[in-house]
Amino acid sequence: MRLTLEATTDGRNVRPPRLWTCAGKGLFADLEGQLAAEQRRELDDEVAERTRRERALVTLHGRLAASVGAHLRLRLTGGIDLSGILLDVGAEWLLLRSDTGGREVVVPVAAVTTVTGLGQHAEAGRSARRFTLGYALRALSRDRATVAVLVTGGGPALVGTIDTVGADHLDLAVHSEGVPRRRENITAVATVPLAALLAVESRR
Repeated sequence: MRLTLEATTDGRNVRPPRLWTCAGKGLFADLEGQLAAEQRRELDDEVAERTRRERALVTLHGRLAASVGAHLRLRLTGGIDLSGILLDVGAEWLLLRSDTGGREVVVPVAAVTTVTGLGQHAEAGRSARRFTLGYALRALSRDRATVAVLVTGGGPALVGTIDTVGADHLDLAVHSEGVPRRRENITAVATVPLAALLAVESRR
């Protein structure tokens, strides 16, 4: 690096010498650029770490709550596929308007193995709702709606009316679709553990 020494006099006043170098200016500019780049990298790392921490706190319920109104595809236990518009989310269940016939389907979250179409955002307020699966099933029972109950283990859906909902099970009065729940129409009363439920579709 070459330095140029310059001293200027104007009679009595003598200005101090100045050190000046074009190469020196380039060196300082390069150092400033490196510093700015390092600061940008540190900021990017900080933002990425904050994002990772925030995502670590996101729950499935929160993301489901933020996706109300979205079209989702669900894979249930046993490889059963279900798709439709997400209408509501509770503490243990979600409500879907099925693509098949537009019927409403209550799905226990525990029966869901994968979800396609879920957004990345979460809605903490909605995810904090305390409405349990039993709450949703009791609403169907009060309406005396004919339902189709899909359970683990395979086989056709059970069709009938939910008579009662206990803490961990329900009683279904089995009868043909399209007929009211009357004694003469009931062929059996099936007790179903809530843990065995895959989906409950309203046939109203």
